[in-house]
Amino acid sequence: MVMAIVAELGPWLWWIIGLVLLILEIILPGVFMLWFGIAAIIVGTVSLTLGESVWWPWQAQLIVFAVLSLASAIIGRKYWYNTHPDTDQPNLNERGSQMIGKVSTLSDPLENGTGRVKLGDTIWRVVGPDLPAGSQVKVVDVDGSTLRVEAVT
Repeated sequence: MVMAIVAELGPWLWWIIGLVLLILEIILPGVFMLWFGIAAIIVGTVSLTLGESVWWPWQAQLIVFAVLSLASAIIGRKYWYNTHPDTDQPNLNERGSQMIGKVSTLSDPLENGTGRVKLGDTIWRVVGPDLPAGSQVKVVDVDGSTLRVEAVT
């Protein structure tokens, strides 16, 4: 039954596969199915152009599809990474990392190595040397949502 459908669709099968892969690319995250979809559409276009040629059996079509998929993935990867330069805000979604180097005043004393400090509109848990409330501290490291601080002299 499957072979009958494949034989009936002929070259259009590659276009259907290509469009399904492009739709999957839209639904799924990442840029992966795009390259296979492009390769399938190219093979479908060549198949429509050549028709039922002796030197274009399904085995040759599969080989060309595999080669085009690999080539388009390699070229696409190089193009994708060359056109998406590094951002000028590497810590954009890492709020704790953005706090490194900031100086603030302790809202609670640092006792037994832990305390709290207000930075911006957030009160952060901090670890560091014991210090009284009101001391100036500088953020030197971050561990999850805990900031590591040292006293400012």
